[in-house]
Order: sequence, then structure tokens, then C-alpha cells
Amino acid sequence: MKAKIFISLKEGILDPQGSTVNKALDSVGIDSINSIRMGKYIEMEFSSKDKDQISSIVKQSCNKLLVNPNTETYTFSIED
Repeated sequence: MKAKIFISLKEGILDPQGSTVNKALDSVGIDSINSIRMGKYIEMEFSSKDKDQISSIVKQSCNKLLVNPNTETYTFSIED
């Protein structure tokens, strides 16, 4: 099974990386974009088929290490 984790900045947190990418795209003629927010995408693969166990591991991983709770939020999905 696989967990797909999406981490993004909370609303109101400045995103200098997204702003830089937006300006770079504008400089190459792609100018219809109002704003860009950057984030992180993480995949975890598991041999277990127990969705509750996998969900618990993902939440622990995010809460203890992967996500900064002051500036970031996360969502995840579990797939077969």
C-alpha cells in the first residue's frame, strides 16, 4: 500500500519560493498566473494492508518530523 502526503503552507504565511517561480514564469512569457504556492509531496510505501495502522504511522511521521505545525498543514490519502 502507498500513502501520498501533501504538505502546504498555511494561509497567511509568505511563500517566497512560490513568488520567485511566479516571477520566473512571467519572465518567460507565461503571465496569466495570479499567484503560486509551493509545497511538498511525499510518498511512503508499506507492506502492511492495515489502513488504520498506515494512517497512524503517517500521522505520527507528519506530526513528529515532516510538518512544521506553526507554518504548514497536511493531507494524505492511502492507496492499494
